[in-house]
Amino acid sequence: MPPISPQETPTAPRVQPTRVGPLEPLKLPVFRMLWSTWLIANVCMWMNDVAAAWMMTSLTTSPIWVALVQSASTLPVFLLGLPSGALADILDRRRWLVATQFWLAGTAIVLCVAVVMDVMNAPLLLALTFANGIGLAMRWPVFSAIVPELVPRTHLPAALGLNGIAMNASRIIGPLLAGTLIASAGTVWVFGLNAVMCVASGFVVLRWRREHTPNPLGREKLISAMRVGVQFVRQSQRMRAVLTRVALFFLHSTALLALLPLLARNLRGGGAGTFTLLLAAMGSGAIVAVLFLPRLRQAMVRDQLVLRGTMLQSGATAVMAVAPNAWVAVPAMFLGGMAWITVANSLSVSAQLALPDWVRARGMSMYQMAIMGASAFGAALWGQVAELTSLYISLGIAAVTGTLCMLAALRFVTDGTGEEDDTSPAQQGWAAGPPKSAPGEEGRVVITVEYLIDPARAAAFLIVMHQTRRARLSQGAIGWELLHDITDPSRYVEEIVDESWTEHLRRFHRATAADMALRERRLTFHQGETLPVVTRYIVHR
Repeated sequence: MPPISPQETPTAPRVQPTRVGPLEPLKLPVFRMLWSTWLIANVCMWMNDVAAAWMMTSLTTSPIWVALVQSASTLPVFLLGLPSGALADILDRRRWLVATQFWLAGTAIVLCVAVVMDVMNAPLLLALTFANGIGLAMRWPVFSAIVPELVPRTHLPAALGLNGIAMNASRIIGPLLAGTLIASAGTVWVFGLNAVMCVASGFVVLRWRREHTPNPLGREKLISAMRVGVQFVRQSQRMRAVLTRVALFFLHSTALLALLPLLARNLRGGGAGTFTLLLAAMGSGAIVAVLFLPRLRQAMVRDQLVLRGTMLQSGATAVMAVAPNAWVAVPAMFLGGMAWITVANSLSVSAQLALPDWVRARGMSMYQMAIMGASAFGAALWGQVAELTSLYISLGIAAVTGTLCMLAALRFVTDGTGEEDDTSPAQQGWAAGPPKSAPGEEGRVVITVEYLIDPARAAAFLIVMHQTRRARLSQGAIGWELLHDITDPSRYVEEIVDESWTEHLRRFHRATAADMALRERRLTFHQGETLPVVTRYIVHR
């Protein structure tokens, strides 16, 4: 097949009908190709997770060791998500995605060798599962950042819903393939097929002719890029609210997945087939829910979807705690899958819409870190509770506290009601941009902006300047203060500190339409005959 060129991909949001069908993004060739790759990648992930979890049950019967498989798989995303997201924003995203696929293939090959040589034990299995998790940590942020490049903004919820379908179709296909191979040929064949599929998907991505445009200011330094990413999320009220909600949801919902292998064994007639069936039921529920998400989003606001999805997930967990057989467990897992995708998709869309492209991979890496960190901690927590009490008590506590914690988060951690900020790149530069030539000296840059404000409007001006502080720090400034002249009540001086002249210039490249709108609001308060006076200084060390 001929390679797909970037010209087939929309590069900017276009006016689209308000009603977007759940399968509409698949009409775009590049999205269709990468979506297929995402499906294969997730099939591989589930095959590996199922094979590792089931192998652990044959190596030990301890609930904590079984639950730690989930922790070992998710913890790398928590530990390495931010550096990976920063690299995905700095480097060529296509090449980075290919590299992650080959890393995962290498890990699968090592697992094969360990099984064939009969040296596998519980600690080694956890170590190799951790190594596989490193590949997932590298892959997820870059794919999340790529999706908004492929579809118009109006198609983004549907595109993320399709990603959910890929994830949950793989939840069916992966366990079925893994279960069939484990029963007929042995676990080693699961890891072998995983390696082949990872290599194949890597070569598929190589067909995508994405043009990587280097930043005219050069690559950001990794540490600086990570700092700016953290600053952006820290200053974004919407992102903080999303991260809180998603962390609480996965902290409690992971109890069911972490303890599912033991639950499957304890069901009447339970075994590897039962475990696969329960995972398939959960995946089927998620796929069905995705098809109804457009209607649900029209009927309910995001927080309603999140709360009701959390309550449904808690109900499914409670039923699984007392389910005597698969006839009861399968419907509960089906509803749990519906709840899972409803909450995850609602929060993922909110995160994507809150992030401009220049920081998207870093922001989504922190979103995934919240998921995986909560999942890793939750798996260890609920496994330990089960060790001290029982599986059923552990699941019951997780079900009750999950809903209560989400209610508290929705009540006390608000995201600021109102319209979404326009995070598209600014269509025009700042009216008073920086000088074209760089200064001959190196050091921190201090910028002052002088405003003349009617004292009667000072209170409203301070509100706008509070928002300005968040905007400046979100763009990468390392310091901000607002000074008030005690001898002239109308004179205010904004002071901004940048790490270097290059980082000062980067802030102008990061400007969004929302930043330009905020600038216009500031200028409506200024009473001078000219624009506010801007002065720049280099700090001598």
